[in-house]
Amino acid sequence: MNAMKITGGTPLKGHVKAAGAKNAMTKLLVASLVSDKRCVFYNVPSIGDVEVTVELCREIGMDVQWDREAGKMEVITKELKTSYVPQKFSGSNRIPILMIGALLGRTDQDIIVPTAGGCDIGQRPVDFHIQALQQLGATIEYRGMKREGAYFAHAYDGLKGTLITLPYPSVGATENTILAGVTARGMTVIKNAAIEPEIVELILFLQKLGAIITLDVDRTIRIQGTRRFYEVEHTVIPDRIEAASWGMAAISTKGRVFVEGAQHVNMLTFLNKLREVGGGFDIKSNGIEFYYDGPLQGGLHLETDVHPGFMTDWQQPFVVLLTQATGSSVVHETVYENRFGYTDTLKEMGAEITLFRQCLGGKECRFASRSFCHSVIVKGATPLIARDICIPDLRAGYAYVMAAVIASGTSTITNLHFLERGYEGIVQKLGALGADVKMIKHEKKEKVSLIASLANV
Repeated sequence: MNAMKITGGTPLKGHVKAAGAKNAMTKLLVASLVSDKRCVFYNVPSIGDVEVTVELCREIGMDVQWDREAGKMEVITKELKTSYVPQKFSGSNRIPILMIGALLGRTDQDIIVPTAGGCDIGQRPVDFHIQALQQLGATIEYRGMKREGAYFAHAYDGLKGTLITLPYPSVGATENTILAGVTARGMTVIKNAAIEPEIVELILFLQKLGAIITLDVDRTIRIQGTRRFYEVEHTVIPDRIEAASWGMAAISTKGRVFVEGAQHVNMLTFLNKLREVGGGFDIKSNGIEFYYDGPLQGGLHLETDVHPGFMTDWQQPFVVLLTQATGSSVVHETVYENRFGYTDTLKEMGAEITLFRQCLGGKECRFASRSFCHSVIVKGATPLIARDICIPDLRAGYAYVMAAVIASGTSTITNLHFLERGYEGIVQKLGALGADVKMIKHEKKEKVSLIASLANV
């Protein structure tokens, strides 16, 4: 298998373009299944999660033409070949569960999807999905199948709009409910909905497709059901996670990087925290330039939250950034209860990080008194030392790459398929920014397939 070898200590400098957002493009593909019309996407990222979602959609009956070099994809699903998502997709990513909402309006057959997957960062149950879809009139049950389980869903009498209040503004539950509401009879109202930029992206796409859909300022989404659809052309928003990742790498290595496509409006909370620690940035018309602006200062208190709060996927590289800031800082994770497992490797590299089970923050937290290590104190500035690293999941993977670029010595990083889930051409981009990075052959055997390689992410 391939591995990445990084010799740290070189400031990152230059220009990099943020690819299309992983968390938008994968959902847009599923959303296109709602209709039988042609959809053309631009700025499509060539990453693992899009590949596995394309494979999944092809199983259902989607015709896909993908020009990877041009970042263009044309899709159309004239007819469903099946409403059964094979067990090989079990755990591949979080997309299969969204098939229920997308397909309930297209078939009166049982929709069968395997259990959900995703990074091993804590419990991500689909209870909120199931409850919302049942309120719309779907019948859903879980059944054990061979070694894995699956959800069986149908709406023989069709779906009917209703008022749904989500217990938590879950992104996935909001997306599933929106997809089902598009073809439900009457008005569907979702209260306490997620309002992430990727949710807004989904809403904009569905409006082009033919949906009558609005988003209010109080986390309320209203959808008037329809069965009349149109062909769509849609350009995928740049990935705000990748954009922030390059920004943090630039500052932590005392460099300067212009991230083309980075959007100010979608990174407001991140930029505030970056400025609090002394990181520099300039907003341009077509992106954001990030630069080292003198010694970084700790003393920061950061709590992750749903949008418009500080994104949980920004947390891992930000912790690496804090290892280079003078003083102690607190990070409180309120979205996932098990997202600090990656810090063990950072501590082995020299970082001073202490985990706490208590909520080190004022924000109301679902994990209070539940014995999860979901708060940390990071003490800096500390020099990092290179080491061999095996990536356990996507976002931890980028944090390790960033740490390796900072560290003295040469690190060898394996399990790159996790990185390839969400970062397009990361080795090439690192090299273009001046990093001492190269691909090497590693002794361990490669995963046998893309889906198998994603099974535990």
